[in-house]
Amino acid sequence: MDPEQLRADIPALDSAVYLNTGASSPSPRRVVDRVTDFAQFFEYEAPVGQGVYQVAWEIYEESRETIADFLGAQPHEIALTQSTADGMNLIASALDLADEDTVVARTDLEHPAGILPWNRLSDLDDVEVRVMETNAGRLDRETVEAVAAETDLFVFSSLTWTHGTRMPVAEISEIAHDADARVLVDAVQSPGQYPVDLHEWGADFVVGAGHKWLLGPWGSGFLYVAEEAMDALIPRRIGYRSVEEPADPEYEFKRGAPRFEVGTTSPLPHVGLAEAIDLLEEIGIERIESRIERLTDRLKDGLDDEQLLSPREYESGLVTFRVDDPDATVERLREQGVIVRALPYPRAVRASVHAFNDASDVDALLAALDETA
Repeated sequence: MDPEQLRADIPALDSAVYLNTGASSPSPRRVVDRVTDFAQFFEYEAPVGQGVYQVAWEIYEESRETIADFLGAQPHEIALTQSTADGMNLIASALDLADEDTVVARTDLEHPAGILPWNRLSDLDDVEVRVMETNAGRLDRETVEAVAAETDLFVFSSLTWTHGTRMPVAEISEIAHDADARVLVDAVQSPGQYPVDLHEWGADFVVGAGHKWLLGPWGSGFLYVAEEAMDALIPRRIGYRSVEEPADPEYEFKRGAPRFEVGTTSPLPHVGLAEAIDLLEEIGIERIESRIERLTDRLKDGLDDEQLLSPREYESGLVTFRVDDPDATVERLREQGVIVRALPYPRAVRASVHAFNDASDVDALLAALDETA
């Protein structure tokens, strides 16, 4: 598999220039076929064969192993979730908030998935939420150090959805841990764009999902909990997938993150995610990153400094730029067959460039922008 073969395997690209992977990516035929074939097997054959529960259990385990291997983690550090917001809420609900002085610090650039759970905790449990100011998508070390001593949990994105800037995850994790604070990272924009090693990041908790740069289906989320951080969480939900022996009234939680998996959920999304990860690994994540870099450089070359809000030097496939009316511009571009999105903050347009895109897509966007100017 190479990027051109990947491009040819995504039917959605036949009808439009798709530059919105940062919101959600269309999946390749191979991923959809795998999900479809498994759905037929699961519904037609498994009930009278191994049994649907046995099959589902095997898929859960295999999916955890695939995700963990791709992210430099161990399978028992991974829980299967529905989305980034699902994982974020799992952590928020499992934190020990007995201390009335609990402080959560987040950046001013978080996605609503990384804002709303903490606002809710603030309303319910008097948790104090402090917002760390950024500058052009950057969070400086001095700000982190100043907040660290009075913070119990840092919440930030590994890659800002607003500017496409990479946060220094390992550095922030080290500062936070030196101050006895925990770290929760929204990583949904990172895996699938460039190599990610969660152990090297050093964060306590990481949440993400497969429907963006990983090219997987909706519903294929994941939660990472570092082994040494597990004791900081108190599960509030429990089900037969959470425990070692479901029928034992003296229940014992499973080791690690799988204790946050509660009950019957469809294995289909994670079947698709595992297939998508296999596909990306066949191409090679370094090869994917290199192609994204070349294409974003081409796009940025067509934007002047006053337009461009993302860094001119490569950091990711997210390219944010100013236009007079973002919503109207996005709609006009859609009418011309170019799919991007408007951002609520900053008020701008964001293009997402993945390895399935090519130079003609970038040129089509630049030409369409000239026509709408």
